Amino acid sequence: MSQYLLSVYQPDGPIPEPEVLAAIGEDLDRLNDEMRAAGAWVFSNGLLPAASATVLRPDGDEVLVTDGPFAEGKEHLGGFTIVDVPDLDAALAWGRRLAVASTLPIEVRPFA
Repeated sequence: MSQYLLSVYQPDGPIPEPEVLAAIGEDLDRLNDEMRAAGAWVFSNGLLPAASATVLRPDGDEVLVTDGPFAEGKEHLGGFTIVDVPDLDAALAWGRRLAVASTLPIEVRPFA
C-alpha cells in the first residue's frame, strides 16, 4: 500500500452560505465513512483561512517569519485527506470522489 495526499484547493473570498456548506459537509462525511470502510482513510481535516498561516523562510543564519500564505494566489490549500491505497489509480478514484463531494479541485500526490 502507498499513501497519497489529496489536497483540497479552495478559492479565496467569501465562504458559501451555511446551507450550501452543510450539504457539502454531509457529502464529505459520507465519503470519509466510505473511505474508512474500505480501509483507505488515514486522516483528513480542513484548515483555517490562508491569512492565518505563518511562513518560516531560512535566510543565511536567520529564519524570517512572515504572516500570511507562502504565495499570494486566487486559491489556497483549504484541507486535505491522506489515503493508503494500492496504487495511483486507486488514489485518483478517491480524489475524483472528493472533488465531487467538496465541489473543489483536488491535487493527488504520493508521499516520498
